[in-house]
Amino acid sequence: MTDENNTPVDQEPEAAAAAAENASQAEAAGEDALDPIAVLKAENSDLKDRALRTMAEMENLRRRTEKEIKDTRVYAVSSFARDMLSVSDNLRRALDSVPEELRTAIDDGIKALIEGVEMTERDLLSQLEKHGVKKLQPEGQKFDPNFHQAMFEVPNPNVPNNTVVQVVQAGYQIGDRVLRPAMVGVAKGGPKDAPAADAAGEPGQTVDKNA
Repeated sequence: MTDENNTPVDQEPEAAAAAAENASQAEAAGEDALDPIAVLKAENSDLKDRALRTMAEMENLRRRTEKEIKDTRVYAVSSFARDMLSVSDNLRRALDSVPEELRTAIDDGIKALIEGVEMTERDLLSQLEKHGVKKLQPEGQKFDPNFHQAMFEVPNPNVPNNTVVQVVQAGYQIGDRVLRPAMVGVAKGGPKDAPAADAAGEPGQTVDKNA
């Protein structure tokens, strides 16, 4: 049978295959014809983006590391300082056990002992302060749950509500963290806080309590 006997139907698959082959060759030729400068620019842009991301990650890591080192340096003595607070408390209790009126009537030996205890307390607090431990002075301040622990309320119409009027046990902080909250008595029955103070936010609102 000769090619003249081929019908148009028989020729259609051959034509389609040839067209597909031509299209594939044209596509391959188009890829080969890509501008090499454009390719290099695209690769350079990608590398630059990766480098910027890497630099940003390294900067964030550096900052986190610096903060961790700083926190470690500041708060490393937290546990030891907290234990030393009981020593300070005992020295203060020993001094408070001697009424002021008796100090003038006792002999010189007892006076020297009392003075020695006072000097020891001052030196202990001074050494703690060198390591970032500071004694809180809450009396007369507005009650702040971040720094103070309320033990009781004291009726007092002469001062604003929630004002600290008595300190039962001293509180301390180390850096920005509370080492031990002050145990206090707060006033009630007085005038309410001014709206401006409420708008300004609670003092110590962002205090870190992880010491």
